Amino acid sequence: TTQPVSLMPPTLIGVDVNKRAWEQAVPLHNRWHPEIPPVATVKEGEVFRVETIDWTGGQIKNDDCSDDVKNVDLNQVHYLSGPIAIETAEVGDLLKVELLNLGPLAGDEWGFTGTFHKDNGGGFLTDHFPEATKACWDFEGIYCKSRNIPGVRFAGLIHPGLIGTAPSHELLAMWNEREGALVASEGTPQAPTLCGVLHTRPLACLPTPEGAMLGKLGHVSAMKGDSEWARVAGEAARTVPGRENGGDCDIKK
Repeated sequence: TTQPVSLMPPTLIGVDVNKRAWEQAVPLHNRWHPEIPPVATVKEGEVFRVETIDWTGGQIKNDDCSDDVKNVDLNQVHYLSGPIAIETAEVGDLLKVELLNLGPLAGDEWGFTGTFHKDNGGGFLTDHFPEATKACWDFEGIYCKSRNIPGVRFAGLIHPGLIGTAPSHELLAMWNEREGALVASEGTPQAPTLCGVLHTRPLACLPTPEGAMLGKLGHVSAMKGDSEWARVAGEAARTVPGRENGGDCDIKK
């Protein structure tokens, strides 16, 4: 008999959305650093499937209460699957990645939109919308609708969220020096005019060990007192948009 041929590529990295980010079988990460080890290796041209959790690590629930958005821990976002190494890739190579398909995980076909509280995240419209809000959306094919916003249904294109390559030590040092100087200018005559409208939102997100998940190197909850982990966490760039620019620039990284 002929064996059926599977059209689904093999799953390189799987996740369990019912587990916390640091409890996943394959470690995730939420920082950029060249010393975070790869969790998988692929060949050039290989087709594979990667599963991810949501950017907050499951902090936002599919319910009608916005307290989770109000109290969200922004030190631990965004969570990424990987890193993934390519066997023959060398420093300086141009890496081309083709995304063949994107979609929600089976049984987890929902998402959310909302606004941050003025004292935790904030935003440019904080004066008009100071409180946290949330709307949950159910996916139906390419369409979504929300019980929180009745009468609205629209088609949307799913984007990959955040995707990028680890920086070199030299590039990471350059980032940190540049962004550190920018943050140090706040409150001085040299500060950019943008600082005056950010309220509690930082102009740039500098490295912090708080909330750090460094893949195979471990999560902050288990690595306190480890000097080598603390060094990497103290250098690693955040996986949130590195600088406030008035909009989400994730997919351009």
